[in-house]
Amino acid sequence: MVLLTLSSAAIADNDADGTSCRIRTATRAFAGAIRRGNPCDHRVWCETLLVNAVVVDLLERPVYGFRQADRVLGLGAGTTARWVDGYTRGKRAYEPVVRERPTGDELVTWGEFVEVRLLAEFRDAQVPMVRLRPTVERLRQELGGKYPLAHAETWLDVKAREVVRRAQEDVRLKDQFTVVRNGQEQIGLSPQSQVFVDAVTWDGSAHGVALSLCPLPDIPQVVCDPQRQVGEPIINGVMVDILTEQFRVGEPPDGIAELFGLSIDDVMTAVRYELVRAGRETEPTAA
Repeated sequence: MVLLTLSSAAIADNDADGTSCRIRTATRAFAGAIRRGNPCDHRVWCETLLVNAVVVDLLERPVYGFRQADRVLGLGAGTTARWVDGYTRGKRAYEPVVRERPTGDELVTWGEFVEVRLLAEFRDAQVPMVRLRPTVERLRQELGGKYPLAHAETWLDVKAREVVRRAQEDVRLKDQFTVVRNGQEQIGLSPQSQVFVDAVTWDGSAHGVALSLCPLPDIPQVVCDPQRQVGEPIINGVMVDILTEQFRVGEPPDGIAELFGLSIDDVMTAVRYELVRAGRETEPTAA
């Protein structure tokens, strides 16, 4: 069965015969489960919307809630919400880095999640997120598209790299953000950007949309795919949460491996991902 998802614009365009009402009801139920941070079966939502539904671009597919994205990427509580939708501290409002403007929508699209994954690489480099916003905004204008950081072209195309270099220099980020000049003529990726590019599987087209990614750079066996297992981290097709829960209740690794058709290494890698992810959540996160 093909999984279908809807953007808010698509929902608004389906008003005939009560379709819009049914779509909004199903979407609210899905959004409520995401908002509470509970894993939810995306297929149920998709089946509800199968009739008269509209297929949207993969990057526009709503996959996570804010808290869920924090958990998957090992970010401190509230980090995804601040980066994606902005925040207020005292009397000062901070604009989002990922979205063009705050929307109040707690659903995170796949494109937004991919860009948050990149930003996560810079928290250890002490790059303030407020400094990155003008760079991202400039890339939207220069390269076109809503999610400039979620396309391979931005990172792999020579001309696009030059655009990125100019954009970051204009806001005085020097070599911190995305690209560094390796020589008089060569422009390469910064270490943080290289880790991000290596963590993503691109679709191979001219613009190279991100199809899946590794949520933690040190554990490449664990991936997130918006078209598999609701975007939850998986290893060889099995949800990491399921494996680690079996481990927590005392099931031996060899028994878990046999039950799910995995290797013992797969099971222990899933456990390691969970430990590393939980450890990263307690680290300070740049606003």
